[in-house]
Amino acid sequence: MSMITERPVSNSAGQPPVRTAAERATARPRDLRAVVAAYVALTKPRIVELLLVTTVPAMMLAHGGMPSLWLVAVVLVGGSLAAGAASVLNCYIDRDIDQLMRRTKRRPLPAHTVSPRNALVFGLVLAVVSVALMAVATNLLAAGLTLAAIVYYDLVYTLWLKRTTAANTFWGGACGAAPVLIGWAAVTGSLAPAAWGLFAVVFFWQMPHFYPLAMKYKDDYARAGIPMLPVVASTRRVNAEILIFAWLTVLTSLAVWPLGMSAIYGVPTLVVGAIFLVEAHKLCRRATRGEAVKPMRLFHWSTTYLTILFAAVALDALL
Repeated sequence: MSMITERPVSNSAGQPPVRTAAERATARPRDLRAVVAAYVALTKPRIVELLLVTTVPAMMLAHGGMPSLWLVAVVLVGGSLAAGAASVLNCYIDRDIDQLMRRTKRRPLPAHTVSPRNALVFGLVLAVVSVALMAVATNLLAAGLTLAAIVYYDLVYTLWLKRTTAANTFWGGACGAAPVLIGWAAVTGSLAPAAWGLFAVVFFWQMPHFYPLAMKYKDDYARAGIPMLPVVASTRRVNAEILIFAWLTVLTSLAVWPLGMSAIYGVPTLVVGAIFLVEAHKLCRRATRGEAVKPMRLFHWSTTYLTILFAAVALDALL
């Protein structure tokens, strides 16, 4: 195989080569796909998926079955736009530190595939559309909670707490748990004890879910000057918080059981909760002994745990 590559032929003025009409026609779809992919990446689709996992089961429990497909579709679209808006604005605010971290330096803003101004406009448009859709198609409580979640995540958590306190994950947990309340409010126009119980489950869950990720990327956060708990606290302190909040997550999930749910919810919740606690204790035990901790094992299992728990919520509501 020849290792010689053809060099583009410049014009007489030394300018870049002029592409033919066929080349331009081929490049346009590729360019468009790249631009669309960059804007989609700004919305952090994986986070959106996880948030929606908690929203629909909460709606089903609030309704006592499957709500109208129209309402579910509206909340899914509105919730996706809201979560996407919060993530885009997060990327805009964090563009200075994202370029310092290996985990985030390939995001569209530090990679310069989207301009900061365009990202800001995109995020604000998504926010306005999401809140307006929720207000028109559901009710003012759901719309207000949607707006509050976006504002809290971007202005309170991202702009302030994330950069100033090791308790940032704790105080930011309300944002990740908000979709439970939003989905419930969209169905009933109010909030019941069961809604707050599920909110508490997701709230407490975020510490044993996120701290392992922060452990893996501890050097990244330190380089960017972000005081995540594993960066500024001892291993003992990190272990203690993982275990405390893992136990609070499981105990709260069981406390929700008597609030209108049956063994269809309780039994699988008990089983996956026990596995979740075992994994949390294994991680902390390895960290205490100075062994290889493999923190992403707990990170990924925590996602599975939450998915199964809310699948049980949905199944219980249907049956």
